[in-house]
Amino acid sequence: MTTPHPSPHPHPHSPADPLPTANATPTPNPTSRTELVHTAAELRALPRGSGPRAVVMTMGALHEGHATLIRAARGRVGPRGQVVVTVFVNPLQFGVGEDLDRYPRTLDADVALAAAAGADAVFAPSADEVYPGGEPQIRISAGPMGTLLEGASRPGHFDGVLTVVAKLLHLCAPDTALYGQKDAQQLAVITRMATDLNFPVEIVGVPTVREDDGLALSSRNRYLSRAERHTALALSAALFAARDRLAAEEALRARATSTGHRAHHRSAALAALGEDRAAADAHAVAYAAGPPHGPAVARAAARAVLTDAAHLDPPLVLDYLALVDPSDFTEIPDGYEGEAILAVAAKVGTTRLIDNIRLTFGATPPGSPADTDTERHTGTDKERHTGTDTERHTGTDTGPTSATTTSSSATPPTPPTSAPTTPTTPQGPLGATR
Repeated sequence: MTTPHPSPHPHPHSPADPLPTANATPTPNPTSRTELVHTAAELRALPRGSGPRAVVMTMGALHEGHATLIRAARGRVGPRGQVVVTVFVNPLQFGVGEDLDRYPRTLDADVALAAAAGADAVFAPSADEVYPGGEPQIRISAGPMGTLLEGASRPGHFDGVLTVVAKLLHLCAPDTALYGQKDAQQLAVITRMATDLNFPVEIVGVPTVREDDGLALSSRNRYLSRAERHTALALSAALFAARDRLAAEEALRARATSTGHRAHHRSAALAALGEDRAAADAHAVAYAAGPPHGPAVARAAARAVLTDAAHLDPPLVLDYLALVDPSDFTEIPDGYEGEAILAVAAKVGTTRLIDNIRLTFGATPPGSPADTDTERHTGTDKERHTGTDTERHTGTDTGPTSATTTSSSATPPTPPTSAPTTPTTPQGPLGATR
């Protein structure tokens, strides 16, 4: 087993770490060409150059989401660094009845896309190269986090993911590894593994890339018929509905706060609002004076869209909708304040899709009166929509799972993930704004 190359970042970074080239689109190194290698020995023989090495792990069937990850990696290591893209369909992360044999293999096209995005090498090992002697007897356990959500729906999945990620990190010996935020739980368990097991590699999360209609990019989207794709839009529509409903609540609370809802006399507060309808005024004052409703409101808004989609033809079959703490993926309580992940998984026809969005609860808009006497929770716009996806679940399709720090003109515009101070108005699929 190869010892990982020493990293300039001795401690793995959080997926929230910003990429340094958010507004630049790196270009491939014109003095080099992309090498295709199939063995660890060939990979070790490649000149590393004078800069750091970054790895983007995929299961192939590359698309713009993966390309965004590769561009982000290129920007991170610079022209003197090296970007390695792995293409390996990992059998350990597929359960009984899942689509291992069906998963698309498009190596020639993958190499071309990787080269255009700035990769120096594509490492496409065989199963025997990664698992000499057959399936490994010793595997890495994902622990409690690996049993929730995706782990509950796909028992053992994250153990297979972490085992192959650990092996590929050893084989590729990178300084930095980039993964998409679309596979949020995968990114979380990989980050945790790197921290707990002292991997000398920096783990970087890249935001989700979406198509113009809001659907998160995934290698599995190609399986969808026209009608199925329409139904699949309910996943992103539900997330955007939750985001917009939360934004509306926060705006209402901020407005009521700014008009003096803390006054002793309710009538004075209502007069200050200057609304025509007393009912609306009372509602605003009640919201400002009461506890935060955010988590419950977000869940309800998302679930309403998904419930409607269950009656479409073909129907959306919900696996889970969960609003979780990013640190351990446990459900957050209704009074929670801080950052959370709203995650959804569902089947449309025979295709299983996942998506998520990051929300911040309890944020006080800058400049409001409450901003001077309460702690501000600003959060970060981590999902600006350029991430990349990788549904397959890692170690291989891990990477695209999201990314937008280095978006290019080819990246489709996508709705912001962090809640704006006021709700947006354009209507997206299924009536949700995006």
